[in-house]
Amino acid sequence: MSLEKIYDPSVVEEKWVGIWSESSDFHADTQSNNPSFSMVIPPPNVTGVLHLGHALNTTLQDILARYKRMKGFNVLWLPGTDHAGIATQNVVERQLAKEGENRHTLGRDAFIDRVWKWKEQSGGTIMNQLKKMGASCDWNRERFTLDAGLSQAVTEVFVRLYNENLIYRAKRLVNWCPECQTALSDIEVEHEDIQGKLYYIKYPIAGENSFLTVATTRPETMLADTAVAVHPEDTRYNQYIGKNVSLPLTTRTIPIVGDAILVDRTFGTGAVKITPGHDFNDEKAGKRHKLPTLSLLPEDLTPAKRKQVISALEEIGLLVEAKDHLMAVGKCYRCKSIVEPACSLQWFVKVNDPENSLAWPAITAVREKKVRLIPESWESNYFGWMENIEDWCVSRQIWWGHKIPAWYCKGNDVGQCGLHCKDPIVSVTPPLKCPQCGSQDLQQETDVLDTWFSSALWPFSTLGWPDEKNALLQKFYPTNTLISGFDILFFWVARMIMMGLHFTKNVPFQDVYIHALVRDAKGQKMSKSKGNVIDPIALMNKYGTDALRFTLAAMASPGRDIKLSEDRIIGYRNFVNKIWNAARFIGHNSGIDNSAPVGRPDNADVILRPPDIWIKMRLYKTISAVDSAMDRYRFDEAAEIAYQFVWHEFCDWYLELCKVQQTVDTVTAVFHDILCLLHPFMPFITQELQASEKILFPTIDDLFLNDSENIAMATRVDEIIMDTVTKIRNVRGEMNISPSEEMSLLIDTQHDMTPFLPYIQRLGRLSNIKVISNQPLPKRSATISTTYGTLYLLLEASHIQKEIDRLMKVAQKLDKEILALENRLHIPDFIRAPQEVQAKMQMTYTALKQKRQDGMEQIESMKGLLT
Repeated sequence: MSLEKIYDPSVVEEKWVGIWSESSDFHADTQSNNPSFSMVIPPPNVTGVLHLGHALNTTLQDILARYKRMKGFNVLWLPGTDHAGIATQNVVERQLAKEGENRHTLGRDAFIDRVWKWKEQSGGTIMNQLKKMGASCDWNRERFTLDAGLSQAVTEVFVRLYNENLIYRAKRLVNWCPECQTALSDIEVEHEDIQGKLYYIKYPIAGENSFLTVATTRPETMLADTAVAVHPEDTRYNQYIGKNVSLPLTTRTIPIVGDAILVDRTFGTGAVKITPGHDFNDEKAGKRHKLPTLSLLPEDLTPAKRKQVISALEEIGLLVEAKDHLMAVGKCYRCKSIVEPACSLQWFVKVNDPENSLAWPAITAVREKKVRLIPESWESNYFGWMENIEDWCVSRQIWWGHKIPAWYCKGNDVGQCGLHCKDPIVSVTPPLKCPQCGSQDLQQETDVLDTWFSSALWPFSTLGWPDEKNALLQKFYPTNTLISGFDILFFWVARMIMMGLHFTKNVPFQDVYIHALVRDAKGQKMSKSKGNVIDPIALMNKYGTDALRFTLAAMASPGRDIKLSEDRIIGYRNFVNKIWNAARFIGHNSGIDNSAPVGRPDNADVILRPPDIWIKMRLYKTISAVDSAMDRYRFDEAAEIAYQFVWHEFCDWYLELCKVQQTVDTVTAVFHDILCLLHPFMPFITQELQASEKILFPTIDDLFLNDSENIAMATRVDEIIMDTVTKIRNVRGEMNISPSEEMSLLIDTQHDMTPFLPYIQRLGRLSNIKVISNQPLPKRSATISTTYGTLYLLLEASHIQKEIDRLMKVAQKLDKEILALENRLHIPDFIRAPQEVQAKMQMTYTALKQKRQDGMEQIESMKGLLT
């Protein structure tokens, strides 16, 4: 049974996904003496389905994991998923809503049980899709951010940080989702431009019969204003600095302050209100001016409340006007509600404590290249963010997640305890009683931890920490490489570096390869609203996974977004088919049973013909170049180098040369190495065509590569066979001579052409070749110059006439262009044109005239060949 004529990726991929899922080929060995290489997967949300960002990230990680395995490394690529607190809770709450229930009617424990059931039934979708991508993870070691081991690590970290005074509870400004009723991280806030209003409001200056007009987009927050700011250099208002205004709709007076940081003199009126309790920039201004912070209730921040405030201002004549204004707002990434900055009692990690900073060791690690950001251009962004980092809000007001290990003494609520009982009891294990008063009436904190808190521990918590003697941790930590998108450089990567250094005294990884976004063919970011989202599963089903993977790798240029078009995927689908067809050709023509995959023969006695020497030289140089590119994380270079060699040099040239004389061992060995070279990029087709279960990265025969005779022969193959055939084909193309029409060739040379003539004759479609020296030259021929002599491709009268006809058409076209230019050169407008314009057009005219003259001389010369 031979290979099928048409390659069907769906059959092959389904087969190998099943085999790989059940095998232990990707299982890392803690007892191995081989050098270790480890990566942790950026854990996708347990609610997630594969999108192109996942596809790119998974492809690059898998290429690296397979490459390192093939190079003899003991590879751990650890998979897992994130519990995705808000996202998962929303999924289950939507299910409950369809049933007429909600989490509050169920109660917390029953709701958590319901989420776990959902996770067991539906939470593995994206892991199965990663397997479909060909991900060679250590599937037996899959982790989940809420599994027992990771939960233990999370609790340990929280308690240690609290005991080190690096975690505290305070009322501060946070992103608040009024719909989800929880704090959000910055990455969970999506910014969007919407059409709003800019309201101009008079603030009466205390003790004067005048006003300061303030412009604001959020008039409802004015009830919590604690100052009005103007620019200290603004001559319109700086005389008011130090005075007070009466805050409309209240009985309070607030100061007028000068603030060059907050105030943009060109925006609105140049006077802005400061509301530290409801705006992050205002919060910073409040600290600069030591202003109090007032907070409104959630019901005071609704659209209805805005209408009430506007109406009240109109009644007392303090609303000047409201103008349409395009404004940026933050929206919850889940429910799409507008996020409100609001003061809330939350738990925070103190990131930049002067005495025990988490941030500065992480900054130093990147500065000293203990952690390399690749490409390096991301370092400035990293430093800019880390050097100005704010304390990290780690609490969330939801139910699904790691419950904060803090308890409160309830006796304090009724005055039974002393002041110390106001402090939370933070402990790894649930306390039995209050350490201050002995009361057993304790209640655990209802908030859970931010999902990013647990994922910040991912590189060491997944390897068994806090058990520092764990074999997996000792063998594979720190990990070698992290591959991640730039959008989570700060929210995840930076936090992993901070936590890794603090708790293990070592960096969590040595290299961070940062890839760009996958955009649509026009370069636009994909979104459901634009309707330009591309489903990678659909692409894999349509073109095959290998084609999609190779496309993503070939386009993954550092720092450059990928503009993905189906045309590129189709091109690499054709590449996959070319490899399949090459395998069929080799099997049919080498006497090999091509129902079997290709193995690499070892036969030192093989007699190598010139093309064999040439292809082996090209192969070894390709292996070296791919190896170098991979070590530099240039996946795009490695893919392109391999593609060019396989398609053009091996398939287009060498397999054609093999049709003249085939060295079975050589063609089979080279093709075997090609499959190995492509395996990290195209695991399915290469595994299907391989004989060995364990695929190794191809090696280079240095003695062969550096042998002067081999180098000389490879050069002669390039200069004699390739160059000659290419030039013959060019002449055929220029003279419209059919590629299938056989012609005769004379070679005037002093070199021994015997080894090369059969190949030139076959690939040049020649009926015969004759080597001449000091003989009369043919009258009708196309003359071709080469490095080794002169070629004369013999022409028939019909060939010459066709070429004369072609040249006449070119001359006629040139006549029209010359006439058009002559007309333009003599019009009055042109005479008045700038000198450089006239000179440029005159040069074009002269060049066209010369080109026509050369063509006519060529025509006359060729006519002479017909006589």
